[in-house]
Amino acid sequence: MKRVALLIETSRTYGRDLLRGVKRYTEEHGGWSLFVEVRDLESKPPPWLSKWDGDGILVRSGSTAISNAVRRLGVPTVELRSNKIGDNVPFVGVDNEEVGRLVAEHFLERGFQHFGVYELDTEQFFVDRRDSFVRHLHVAGFDCSAFQQAGHTEKPSQWEQQQKRLIDWLQRLPRPVAVMACTDQLGCWLLDACRRAEIPVPEQIAVVGVENDETLAAMSSPPLSSLSLAGEKIGHEAARILDDLMNGKSPPKEPVLIAPSIFETRLSSNIFAIEDPLLSQCLRLIRERACQGLKVADLLKEVPISRSSLERGIRKLLDRSPNAEINRVRLQKVCELLTQTELTLEEIASRTGFTTSQYLSELFRKTENKTPGEYRKSSRHC
Repeated sequence: MKRVALLIETSRTYGRDLLRGVKRYTEEHGGWSLFVEVRDLESKPPPWLSKWDGDGILVRSGSTAISNAVRRLGVPTVELRSNKIGDNVPFVGVDNEEVGRLVAEHFLERGFQHFGVYELDTEQFFVDRRDSFVRHLHVAGFDCSAFQQAGHTEKPSQWEQQQKRLIDWLQRLPRPVAVMACTDQLGCWLLDACRRAEIPVPEQIAVVGVENDETLAAMSSPPLSSLSLAGEKIGHEAARILDDLMNGKSPPKEPVLIAPSIFETRLSSNIFAIEDPLLSQCLRLIRERACQGLKVADLLKEVPISRSSLERGIRKLLDRSPNAEINRVRLQKVCELLTQTELTLEEIASRTGFTTSQYLSELFRKTENKTPGEYRKSSRHC
C-alpha cells in the first residue's frame, strides 16, 4: 500500500475540496495510506516530515519552508498551489484565465459599464486572475479601476486604516459599478467597506469573489457571490498524476490547469445594471424561470412591454434575442447538471424547461460543438 502525505490546508473550503478529490481517486483506484492533519496554508513543516520515508506527497506550498522541506525528501511530489518547488515537480491548479473571463461575463451579462478589481499581486495566479478580468473587459470596450490590497497580504496590519482606504476608492468609482475581488477574503472586506460607507449592494456596487469559501460567503453581508474553483476535480487529477509518478511514469511537461466549475450567484451581484426597468424585469424573470419552461409570450403577459421593444432592447443589451437568452440560461443549467449529477438526459431536459431530450441534444450540440454525453465525459476527464 502506497503511503501518501497530504500537506494541504484544511482551514478553507478549497483545501477541503482538494482532499475530497484525492479521497475519491483512492476509492476508485485502490486505497492509499493517507496522512492528513489539520493545517493552515501557512503552517510550518510538520516535525515528522524531515525523516519520512513514504512514497509520495501532494502539497500546497504556502511558505518557502514547506517547499524546501518537500524538495529535500526527493519523493514523487505534485504541487497544488504554485511552481515553488522546482521545474521537475508537476503543478495542478486553477485556470485563472477562465476565472477572469467568467467573472467579466457575469457582470457584462448584467449590463454593467463601470468596473473595478480589488487585487493582490503576491502570487502569479492572483496576477493572472486580475489580468484576465481586465483584458476581457477591454475587449468588450470597457476600462477597469484597480485597488491593491495594503501590504499585499490577506492579513492586514492596520485593519481600520485599510478599510478607510478601501472606502475612499469605492466612493470615487462611477456607479453602478461591478467589482471583482480576487479572493473571497477580499470580497468580504469589500462588502464591509460598503456597509460602513452606506453604499447599497448590489444596487450601486455589485461584488463577486473567487473560491466560493462557504464560511466567508455566509459571513458577508449581503452574502457574497463567488466562483467555485473545481477543487475536487483538481485534487482528483493531482492524485492521478502522483499515482503515475509513483509507478515510474514521466510527469506532464506543462502545468495542468482546470477551469472553474460553478458560479454561485448570491445577493451581492444578483442585479442588472439596466436603466430601463421593464427590460431589467424581463431579464430577472428569465434568470429565475427559464428552467421552468418560460417562453417569450410569458414575459409579454407579465411585463407591460411590446414584443418589438423587448426584442430590440434585449438585442441591444446582449446581442441576442430574448429566446436565445432563455435557451442560454437553460443550457448553462444543463452543463451544471451534466457535470455534477448522474441524471439521464430525459431527466435533465425535464428540469431545465426543454420539451424533449431530443431538442435539448440538438441545441446543445449546436451551441457546444459536442453532444451532452461527450460534454459529460470530457468534464470528468480526471
